[in-house]
Amino acid sequence: MKWLFKSPSYEEIIHLLAAWRIWLVGAVAGGLIACLVYVIAPPPYRSQATVLIDHNIEQVIPVEDDDTKRFYYLQEENDKLVEIAWSDQVLEKVTVETGISVSVLKADYLQLGHPGDGGWHLMAESRDAQEAQEIASAWGQAFVEILQQGGPGVNPLMEFKLVQAGNDDLARSLPIGTFLFLGSIMGVAIMAFLVLFIHQKEG
Repeated sequence: MKWLFKSPSYEEIIHLLAAWRIWLVGAVAGGLIACLVYVIAPPPYRSQATVLIDHNIEQVIPVEDDDTKRFYYLQEENDKLVEIAWSDQVLEKVTVETGISVSVLKADYLQLGHPGDGGWHLMAESRDAQEAQEIASAWGQAFVEILQQGGPGVNPLMEFKLVQAGNDDLARSLPIGTFLFLGSIMGVAIMAFLVLFIHQKEG
């Protein structure tokens, strides 16, 4: 077992680089296995609702003012909206529409995509395409309804609009290309390890 922890010798590195055919076999085999996994157990469908957010920061901090102030202002406003998007007040509305409990929604279905000043993507993932679309749509509508009510955390200067209630052309949460790439990399890594292992044993 000691050879696992020592640095490879120059001879071992040359042997590994010379075995490019083994690398190619590993990449092809890994890619094929990954594609098979994708077909047998594909990732869930992902749908998203999009809410367009405009903080109207120019009305609060002049353009000629310090950019640092603008950055921190946007960060604070976005943090408030994140809390609202994940609040029980919003998610309980989603529960009413979908019949899925708040805890399960948070743990298994919902994702919030990199919010900022612009499009907010409220995403839902499910093995059932229609269910993913229904959950994403319910989340987006509930989020907008709570913003319309105003109250703590909702800046009256902010403008918002639900521009997408849920995309019809659903895709998987991970494309097959990602599976193919990762499978090929893993195949190459495994074959490289085997080449070094066999070379070490022969030595």
